[in-house]
Order: sequence, then structure tokens, then C-alpha cells
Amino acid sequence: MSQKEYWIWLQYALGAGARVDEILAHYGSPEAIYCAGSRDWRLSGVFKADVISRLIKRSPSESYSVMKECENNGWHIITPEDDCYPKGFKNLSDYPLVLYVWGNTEVLKHEVPISIVGTRYASVYGKKIATALSYSLTKAGALVVSGGAKGIDSCAHIGALNAGGKTIAFLGCGLASNYLIENLELRKLIARDGAVVSEFMPQTQPTKFAFPIRNRLISAFSHGTVVIEAGEKSGSLITARYALEQGRDVFVVPGDIISSNFKGTNRLLREGAKPVFSALDILEEYVYHYADRLNLENAGELVVDSASQNEIPQSIAKEKPVKPVKTDKPRQESYVQMTLSPQKEERKAPDGLSDCALKIYNILNETPKSAEEIISIIGFSPYDVLTALTELEFSGAVNVHPGGLYSV
Repeated sequence: MSQKEYWIWLQYALGAGARVDEILAHYGSPEAIYCAGSRDWRLSGVFKADVISRLIKRSPSESYSVMKECENNGWHIITPEDDCYPKGFKNLSDYPLVLYVWGNTEVLKHEVPISIVGTRYASVYGKKIATALSYSLTKAGALVVSGGAKGIDSCAHIGALNAGGKTIAFLGCGLASNYLIENLELRKLIARDGAVVSEFMPQTQPTKFAFPIRNRLISAFSHGTVVIEAGEKSGSLITARYALEQGRDVFVVPGDIISSNFKGTNRLLREGAKPVFSALDILEEYVYHYADRLNLENAGELVVDSASQNEIPQSIAKEKPVKPVKTDKPRQESYVQMTLSPQKEERKAPDGLSDCALKIYNILNETPKSAEEIISIIGFSPYDVLTALTELEFSGAVNVHPGGLYSV
């Protein structure tokens, strides 16, 4: 039996986000815990009765099906024994026992990770800044980290990809979950050279408790967390709080002082977070330690045009396709059978749109469509479509609906 099976068994029994430092300090390894047996568990004083009950009910042999699922999908299983296990996690009392990684595990060793977080229901301003700031950070040599969700998260990942760089998305669900299936194409692009990471077993569905568990990893993995557009109850503030507790830096992009969407971020500024106007404001904190990794030549300018470029980066275009995630959700027939409805009235597209953005604008109507539907209709690559949708959002040419749907 491999060591990974014992790690999966222990995490399965304890649950993601459980405090594990005392347990492993006492026993040394998951295998040693298993071999000690229930009598020793009771005498040790490090386990509560309900935890012992879960340990008894589970067996390392159950790990085989999880390992097989990961093998079939090309996912990696990373434990604290592996060389690529993130250094930032090892000081956590509740460090993850297992990480499931879709993509390049080497990116977990990056020396200058910076996280960008914010609301899913971001304004045009927030999305524009997230994309441009991520682009600048990536060009300067940093690694952008976020949560793979809609809004600010997606723009952060897209900005990094537009810059020809790598990015990491930490998920609040398992890699096989159908949650936010409309962002699947973006996750595929992230996994080409970067990584999509989850602490949860592959089939785990999201719950309201899962995202705070995920957020502690985003902050712990990063040197600093940048908060862009967060309301008073935004989950991004949880990430910022974790960052402070973990001894990490917190940065904030100033926003509209009368908008509820910025009440959380503006409060962080009052409490002493460093304001950010360019990538330089962030990276100047780390350049002395990582002078050989960072190039701050253009980090002082936030260039929105560069962040919105529509060409597919060569680093992505030349890569072999990433194996898609298997899901139980059937492909809707409407994706194939869909016909375009005639427009009720003639519309004039905004000037200066890229070819892909113009084509998307012309096929949209008042019936909202997902990015996946649009991809199936117009024949452009997923990367082109995602970038063009961001372009259309910035120009105000499309309406964005909950669930990642678009209309005009």
C-alpha cells in the first residue's frame, strides 16, 4: 500500500480544513496513525470521540478509487511528503493533507505568488483593474493566484494568461464538480501551464463552508493578497483576514467611496492595508528578496490596453490540449441545434472591437447565453471567446447576468 493511500484516508476521515499539526506531531505519519489502532487513538488524547469513530469507519483501501479517478483524468495527488508541496502551507495548523492538482505541479514552487481576490459581481471598473493589474504582475515575474470564480477571479486569471504567464486557481470544490461549469474552458486554459488545485476529494460539491476553507490556502500560498472590489460581507475579506493572521501582506485597490461594492475594501484601507495603484506598489515589497525573479521596469504603469489584447499567447497556442474534466452533466442539444434569432432592431457595435468580439456581439440578443454556448456557435477558440467577452464587458456592450450569462 502506498503512502498516498494513507494520506487520503486520513484526510477523508478528518475532513478538509481540520487541525492536523498536533496529530501528526504525535504519530509522525498517517501510516503510523493507522497502525496504532483505535485503542491507542483513545489513549493518545489527541483525538476526539467523533474523530475516532470516523477513523474506524474509513479504510486506506478506499483511497484506491480516488487514486484511480485522478489517474484517469490526469490529475496529480500531492502530499506534504512531495517536493512540490507549497512551503507556505507547512506553517498552518490545519495544513492540507492532500492536494489534487490539474496541470503543472512545478508551478506550486513559484517564489513570488501574489493573490488577487474580489467580488463575483464586479463592476466594469473592477474587472478592468483586475485584468490589467494581473497582466502587469505577470509581466514583472510574479505568479497570479485566485479562486477560479466569476468576476474578479476570472479577470485575474485572464490577465495572467494574456501576459503569456502561468496562474493558479484554488477551488472550493472537487476537480470533478460541475460547479461553475461555465468556467470550465477557463480552467482548461489555466491547467495548460499553470494549475487548478483543490484540497477536496474530486467528487466533492461546494458548500458555504468550503469557500472559507479554500480561502485560507489562497492567502497562505501567496506573499500578499490584493483585494479588488469587495462589499461588507464579501468572502474576499475572509481571505484578507486569513492573510493578516498568517503574517502575509494585504493590499487594496481604492474604489468608489459611495458604492456598496467597495465598502469592504475601503474599510481595509482605513485599517491600514496598503493602497495599490500599480504592480510596483505590490512588488516593491519583495524585490529585495527576489531581485533575480522580478523585473519592475514597467511595473509602475497600469496599461489597460495591453491587458485586453485579443491574440492567443504563443505559449498557450503551442501547448498540447489539456485532458478535459469528466462530468456527469449531459451536453445540451440546444448547443448543436441552436439557430440564431433575427434581431428585432438594428444595433450598432462599439467602435474598435476585435473580430471575435464583433462576431459575439452580432450573435447575441436579449436571451442570455453562456460562454460555452457562444463557443459552440461562432467557432473561435475558448481563449478568444473568454478574452473577447471581457473586452465586451469593459466596453459596456453586453449585459452580464448571474451564472455567467451574456446578452445585449
